Amino acid sequence: MTQGGQIAEPQEETGAGAADGRRRRRRRLLPWKHKRDLDPAQLRRRRFTVRSLLAVLLVCLGSLGWSVGRALTYPGKDSTAARLAEWGRDHELGFVVNKLEDWQYRMNPPKVGGTLSPEALARMNDTAPAVPAPAHLAAGPLVPLRAPMKPMVSPGLPGEGVYRTLASAHGEPIVQGTYVRPDSEHTSYEAAVAWISGKYARFQLHPGFKEPGGTFDVPPTIPQGQRTGLVATWNGGFRVTDGGSRGGFYLDGQTAGDLRDGTASEVFYRDGSMKLGVWGRDVRMTPDVVGVRQCLELMVDGGRVVPDIDDDSKWGVSDQSKMYVPRSGVGVTAQGDVIMVVGQALNARSLAELMQRAGAVRAMPLDMNRAWPSFMSYDGSKDPSNPKPANILDFEDPPDRYYVQATRDFVAVYAR
Repeated sequence: MTQGGQIAEPQEETGAGAADGRRRRRRRLLPWKHKRDLDPAQLRRRRFTVRSLLAVLLVCLGSLGWSVGRALTYPGKDSTAARLAEWGRDHELGFVVNKLEDWQYRMNPPKVGGTLSPEALARMNDTAPAVPAPAHLAAGPLVPLRAPMKPMVSPGLPGEGVYRTLASAHGEPIVQGTYVRPDSEHTSYEAAVAWISGKYARFQLHPGFKEPGGTFDVPPTIPQGQRTGLVATWNGGFRVTDGGSRGGFYLDGQTAGDLRDGTASEVFYRDGSMKLGVWGRDVRMTPDVVGVRQCLELMVDGGRVVPDIDDDSKWGVSDQSKMYVPRSGVGVTAQGDVIMVVGQALNARSLAELMQRAGAVRAMPLDMNRAWPSFMSYDGSKDPSNPKPANILDFEDPPDRYYVQATRDFVAVYAR
């Protein structure tokens, strides 16, 4: 204390004493002493600790490298980006994958306006049958070509909305397809619509060897010897194993995930037929059901786009339902025929509107992003036992993706 009761300010130490004090304080702050300050026992403990930590680090790095290496080398034709994304989702890093996808979208949003590429214009305007009809046809076609679909953009381009044969059986065009622009803003992109006769086709659900995984009698591919009569394939939905589909997968009496009431469902029957609807309302488990693939909720119900189509929480990760990215969906008409839509730049609403415009009275979303949507038709005119596949639109994987082991589940369609 000083006179007047005031507290004296501490005097700052100077000179060599101050330097020694600063060195002592720094040394106390450092948790790692210099080895010259350790006795032999402490030095031995340090060496043991360092070597143990290095060993643990090497094991962790080795395990990580082995795990990533397996993801990059598993069977199939998935791209490197798709394999790394799947690895991330398998290791609780789905939120990181979603953030990266969001960032990539914001850095490279789809183009607004413009025109189709020359290749896309030529494909749209080529209304000749993709598969030549045999010389001897029935006197009257059992399956006529569908009436043109009204384009989403007016005026339409030459060939836009006009159906052509994609695959035939016994001279009948049981798989037909057309091309349209998805909306009035994204006019430099294409969407493809496929129609499949429910009467003259049979449908088979296949598992993927990773999604849903497990062991089934049905293989995760279409092997040689089982391709005769194959006319079409399409992709499955959001992942079941991480809960993304908000539903389950059923095949061969085995269930992955949970079959949930209220979930949009593709249902496959013992006679080869397929139905689509709300589980517990339109479709349910019966002795004739051999397969079920659930994914989110119906986008089209009663022939109308559902009122909450713009609700992000309904269609996957928040905000992603509004992104214009590659998407796919499947629906059924009032006559029981199947509508399949894939597009290069669709959001939830434009996908639903395309399926509804194509004639679906009930329709559901399937998978999205460039790696997963697909629709292939097959031409068996030259080799019926090994028909040639063709992509309806150019996506990441080649047309023969289901001729090798598939990562994710899919649907195969055969002529009756």
